[in-house]
Amino acid sequence: MTKKEKVAFIRSYFEKTYGHADCTLEYREPYQLVIATILAAQCTDARVNIVTKDLFVKYPTLEAFADADLEELMEDIRSTGFFRNKAKSIKGMCRMLIDEYGGRVPDTMEDLLRLPGVGRKIANLTLGDVYGKPAIVVDTHCKRITKLIGLTDNDDPTKVEADLRKIVPPDYGNEFCHCLVEHGRAVCVARRPRCGECGIAPVCRYAKATVGK
Repeated sequence: MTKKEKVAFIRSYFEKTYGHADCTLEYREPYQLVIATILAAQCTDARVNIVTKDLFVKYPTLEAFADADLEELMEDIRSTGFFRNKAKSIKGMCRMLIDEYGGRVPDTMEDLLRLPGVGRKIANLTLGDVYGKPAIVVDTHCKRITKLIGLTDNDDPTKVEADLRKIVPPDYGNEFCHCLVEHGRAVCVARRPRCGECGIAPVCRYAKATVGK
């Protein structure tokens, strides 16, 4: 079975199991998604959603974030970890959006990567979820599970993204990655994948090696 055929098998399973999977971060405005994703680095989405529920009320606009007192913003996001760097990135990102992009989150990879705190993962998430463009979001779930399956042999996120772009249909990439998050939480858990319960096992390199499927 080719890698593209594996993806087709997985897609069918995901559609039956998870339906249309969405980003689990809560936001209303595109810039809020960028902020939430910056906060999500080394932090759970559940914790971020708790923090942003109050954060987006306290700072209701781009300008409010850009003009926020840095020390106060740090305290507001302390529970997400790495709060010093995250606060600096958020302020810098919001200021750049105002000064250089007219308050609008850009819709190209090149421009998104110019924003403080934004790497390819955040850029791809924004392109896919906000603008509906082809995107591959390589988070920890995506990187781990696709390697277990055998869709990539790389650990570097940029190389994993390149590998997946060759075999995942462009119109499915974003949803594929959201489904990987769901699957990583429900079945293919990091410490002990439950291969015996997994519908992907028939096409998974790791499952075949460990449970003979």
